[in-house]
Amino acid sequence: MEPLTNREVPAPLSFGGNSLDRLDWRSAAVLSREVVVAAFAVLLVAYFTSVYKKNQRPGQLRTWPLVGSIPTLAANWTNLYEFLTRFLEKDEVIWIDFAGVEALHIADPTLTEFVLKTNFPNYPKGSPLKERMRELLGHGIFAADGQQWKSTRKVASLQFSSAILRDFSAAVFKERSLELARIISQFAQSKRPIDMQDMFMRFTLDATCKVGFGVEIGCLSPSLPDVPFSRNFDLANKLSFDRYIDPFWKAKKFLNVGSERLLKNCVDAMDDFCYAVIRKRRLQLESGVRDSTESKPDLLSRFMTMIESPEDIYSDKALRDHVVNFIIAGRDTSAVTLSWFIYMICLHPEVAEKIYEEVTELERSEGSADDTGGQDDQFARFAGVLTFYSIGKLHYLHAALTETLRLFPAVPLNARVAEKDDWLPNGLKVKKGTMVAYNAYAMGRLERNWGPDAKEYKPERWLNDGEFQPTSAFKLISFHAGNRICLGKESAYLQMKMAAALLIKFFKFELVPNQEIRPRVMLVLAMAEGVQVIATPR
Repeated sequence: MEPLTNREVPAPLSFGGNSLDRLDWRSAAVLSREVVVAAFAVLLVAYFTSVYKKNQRPGQLRTWPLVGSIPTLAANWTNLYEFLTRFLEKDEVIWIDFAGVEALHIADPTLTEFVLKTNFPNYPKGSPLKERMRELLGHGIFAADGQQWKSTRKVASLQFSSAILRDFSAAVFKERSLELARIISQFAQSKRPIDMQDMFMRFTLDATCKVGFGVEIGCLSPSLPDVPFSRNFDLANKLSFDRYIDPFWKAKKFLNVGSERLLKNCVDAMDDFCYAVIRKRRLQLESGVRDSTESKPDLLSRFMTMIESPEDIYSDKALRDHVVNFIIAGRDTSAVTLSWFIYMICLHPEVAEKIYEEVTELERSEGSADDTGGQDDQFARFAGVLTFYSIGKLHYLHAALTETLRLFPAVPLNARVAEKDDWLPNGLKVKKGTMVAYNAYAMGRLERNWGPDAKEYKPERWLNDGEFQPTSAFKLISFHAGNRICLGKESAYLQMKMAAALLIKFFKFELVPNQEIRPRVMLVLAMAEGVQVIATPR
C-alpha cells in the first residue's frame, strides 16, 4: 500500500507586539507592571531555550511552548501511523511531548521485551492512558494495574482456559460465520457492493455479545438493522483516543461541552444496555435460580457465579467493565483484522487462491457433515468440517491472517509509564513518569526488524515446509507480549479462521474502484471509511 501524503507541519509560532511606553517614575503601578513583564520575558526566553535544547535530541518530534508536540501531532493526526513510522525508519526512537508528559516511542523487539517482561514491574499502564480511557474501559483488564490487574487477570485466565467457554465460543463462531456467508451470498447474487468492515463488525459484535453476555443482538439479521450499541461504542472509542491531542479535554469534561458531552452520551447509551442485561441476570441469581445461571456458558454468568461468599460478588460496575473490555478484545480486534485481510487478498488474489485450495483440501480430508439441525445447503455442509481441531490444519490461512496482523496490527499503539528512573538496553535514560509507547504499526514495517521486504504482504514468510512457524511475541506484538499477553489469542484466531475459510471457500472478492482505504486513529486500527468489495460466487 502506498504511503499516504503527509500534511504540512505548521510554521513556528511568532510572538510580537508594540514597544513598551516610557516609564513614569511617579507611577509605582507602571513600574510593577514592567517588572512583571521583564520577569515573564526572562522566563519565556528560558522556556524557549529549554524547548530548543530538547528539540536537538535524535528523534525529537517538533515541540511547541506550553502545548508540547500536540500541534505537530494534530496536523498529522489522520495519517498518524505512517507519520510516526517514517520517523522510526530514520531514528531508533521518537520523543514526544504531550503538553508536559514526555513520551518515548519504540519499535524494537529488544526494547519492547525489556519494558513488557524484563522490567515489567516498573512499567504499569499509568495515569495518562487510564485517565483518557476511564469512561470507556473503566477498571477492566485493559486499564487495570497492580493487585487489581492481578485479580482480574486470574479470573479471566480461569475463564479463557475453560473447556466449557471454548466449546461454546466455537459453536457461536460457526453459527455466526454461517449467517455472515448467507448475507454475503445475497449481495453476490445482486452484485451489490458490500462494506466488509461493517459486515465483520456486525459478525464479531453478534458473536462477542453472545459469548460475553449470553444475549442475541441480531446484527446479522437479513434486514441488517441499525445497531445503536455498535455506533455508540465506535464513537466512544474514537473520542477517547482523540483526548491525546486535545489539551483542553479535562476542562470540556468538567463543563460537559463539545466532544466530552458527546462522549458522555455515547457511554451512557452503552451502559444502559450493559446494565439492563446485568440487572436481568442478577435478578435470576438473587431469586434463587442459581443452577440455571451456572449452567449458562457465557462469560457474564460465569463471572457472577465465581464467588465463595456474598462479599465476593462483583458489583454491577465491575461486571460492566469486564464485559466492555471483553467486547473490545473480541469484537473490534477480530473485525478490523478481517477487514484488512479482505483488503489484502483483493490486492493479492494469488493468496486467496492458495487459501481456497487449502480449505478445499480440508473438506476432502475431513469429509462433510451437516451439524446445523438438518439444513441442507452448501454453507452448512462445509461448516460441518470446521471444528476447533480441524481449523488448526489451515496453516496457510493462519499465515495469511498473521501477515495481515504484522502490517495492520489490531492495536497499533500501546503504552506504559515508568514508575522509577530507568535505563533501556540501548543506553537511553527513561525518567520517572515518562510514557514508553511500543509502536506495533511501525514495528511490523521496519526493515531492521523484517528485512528488505518488510512492507510486502507475504504469508510465505511464516511457513516452513508448509507448517506455520511463529516468531517472538516481542517482534509480532499484535497480541501484546510478556505478562500481559492477550488471553484471547487462540479464540481470536478461531473466530477469524472460521469466517475467512467459509467466505473464501464460496466467494471471490474484488475491490470497488476509486475508494480511499486508510486507518482511522483510535484505540484499534479500524478503516476510516470501511472497504467496499464486490463478491462473486465461486
